[in-house]
Amino acid sequence: MSNVRIKGVDIYHPNHAIDNDHFLEHFSSKGKDIKRFLEHMGRKSRYIIDNDHENGLTMGIEAAKRVLKKLNLSGKDIDMIVFSTQVPETTFPANAMFLHDAIGADHDTIILDSNANCAGMTVAVEQACHYMKSNQHVQTTLVVGSDYNSLISNPEDEITYSNYGDASAAVVLEKTEEDCGFIDALYFTDSVNRDKILYPGNGLTNLMQNATDENKYIKWLPFDGNIALPPTYDMIERLLERNHLETKDIKAYCFSQFSLANILKIQDNFSLEDRQIVYIGDTFGYTGTSSPFIALHAGIESGQVKRGDHVLFWTIGAGYQLIAMLFKY
Repeated sequence: MSNVRIKGVDIYHPNHAIDNDHFLEHFSSKGKDIKRFLEHMGRKSRYIIDNDHENGLTMGIEAAKRVLKKLNLSGKDIDMIVFSTQVPETTFPANAMFLHDAIGADHDTIILDSNANCAGMTVAVEQACHYMKSNQHVQTTLVVGSDYNSLISNPEDEITYSNYGDASAAVVLEKTEEDCGFIDALYFTDSVNRDKILYPGNGLTNLMQNATDENKYIKWLPFDGNIALPPTYDMIERLLERNHLETKDIKAYCFSQFSLANILKIQDNFSLEDRQIVYIGDTFGYTGTSSPFIALHAGIESGQVKRGDHVLFWTIGAGYQLIAMLFKY
């Protein structure tokens, strides 16, 4: 039976880089010292859109064009397009419609936007793999993840404003008869924090009827993020156990880049070696939906990930939802 492999991945980020000094000075002027926070999150630099001709859609299109060029493919070779974003440029039509036009895709190409928040691109790849296996007519899928996070980050809130970066990733999936590709995935959902991270802050209806700064940005209320770690440990253990793998068998762990502290806790829990962890949050900031695949791209570019290696993805979406996914690259 055919499997689905990652044929290639590429990324895009704006040219404008901002280091921590900018945010330290910004919040110092408001009487806040965020040095310890930035160290905890593992931030050093991030790329931010600083012009009026780039946005989440243009970033996604550029990443898609780059991966197609890298793989010597055209839009006519793509049977399905999935655009994952939390910050769509439009909801009517789907962002994937603009991507379809930009790459010159064919009339029988399936398109859709998807949103599982920061877990989105990982969920989109997992769902696309299952769909491709069940549809004989879909041989190749383009999955794009892109969030224009700085657009909706509150300048008064250090958790969003100083933590996020803007970037996109694009992955081409293809059916294969080789011994590689998608292996398995596990989900965990607990809606306990559904009211802690909100955008628009008070809902779309309120935003349209009462456009204030309070509604304009992400509303981020305090919650204990550590509650996600026990189910994360259980998911990774179960995923490896039921596929007869051990932690040492995984060449690269491409985790959510939201927080370096969380990555280190997972690393410590499983006694993972540094060389197994791909960390790019110090360079890109937190890029939301695309972060595990920007990590994969970095792992491939550095030579850490090679064909035939096992790669484990894990990430978290607001609310909260977890996904752990296993691939043989």
